[in-house]
Amino acid sequence: MHWQQERFAELYRKGAPWAFLAAILLLLWLSSYAYRPGPATPTPEVTVIIPAASSFTAIEGKLAAAGVLRSDLRFRLLAKLMGVSKALHPGEYRFSGRPTPYQVLRQLYRGSSIKHPLTIPEGANLKQIGALLSKEGWTSESEFRTAITDPKFLAELGIQAPSLEGYLFPETYFLERGGFNIRAFLATMVAQTRKVLAATGAASGLPAYGLNAHQVLTLASIVEKETGLAAERPLIARVFLNRLRDNMKLQTDPTVIYGIKAFNGNLTKLDLMTPTPYNTYLIQGLPPGPIANPGQAAIQAVMAPAAEGDYYYFVSKNDGSHYFSKSLPEHNRAVSRFQKNRQTNKPKK
Repeated sequence: MHWQQERFAELYRKGAPWAFLAAILLLLWLSSYAYRPGPATPTPEVTVIIPAASSFTAIEGKLAAAGVLRSDLRFRLLAKLMGVSKALHPGEYRFSGRPTPYQVLRQLYRGSSIKHPLTIPEGANLKQIGALLSKEGWTSESEFRTAITDPKFLAELGIQAPSLEGYLFPETYFLERGGFNIRAFLATMVAQTRKVLAATGAASGLPAYGLNAHQVLTLASIVEKETGLAAERPLIARVFLNRLRDNMKLQTDPTVIYGIKAFNGNLTKLDLMTPTPYNTYLIQGLPPGPIANPGQAAIQAVMAPAAEGDYYYFVSKNDGSHYFSKSLPEHNRAVSRFQKNRQTNKPKK
């Protein structure tokens, strides 16, 4: 009733007696509409999506088409009297029961829309994230690909890389339909990555190993893809940092796989011998950029690797964990023990 009192007092101060009476009648007329329950809907709950930049007329049309209210001149008058006609928020709204026009306007003004959780898994790459967003109906894969490789957009985000690989922080986000914008969402994910880089100290890189922030993300993405065990991440990071320090090739499968355009799930010896910018069996040092989007734990592992251990090799024990070796002979024995059908000098499997 607060909005009624303010408007009524204003009309009383400015108007003559006839205007005062007209104001009373107008308020009574609007009040009888504002607090009257809307029409009965065919279902207990009705969901309405209000797209961004919708006009008031379009919003009213959406609500009327969904059966939330009846088209009525008083809906616009009520919105103007409440001062919300130009302040209704886009989004997806759920209406239950028979809400009054006043309740509908309050809900749209407050932006009390439905928020959908979307979890980006740690270690997901751009292709997987695009597929997930497309599957959930947030964007198309083509629109996603265009955005993540748009040089102008990347420059606006302050990223000097050919794509956003590695910069989309994996966590659960809450998205709203209607007002969703893929580029705004990507910017939010990048901002979260920057917060984590700052929190872990990675924003300044890892000077002791000559790594900048981009290279820290690159190494963290490799660590993320090499193990799912939290306790092993610092050891995996130690192996790769030792190799970088001693100018040894990283020799890690996930980078090779990332460089194969149409990987079929079977990594062959030919793949290991095929030159690509990401084939760490052939190139020296890190690949040109991240191969996935690492979580905070993987970034932290690079910034704070296992303090002790001159490890240079590791091999899968086929139970999700790895055996770490300090020398090639020790590694070969471990390979023979755990991977009897495959002898290799690579750091894993």
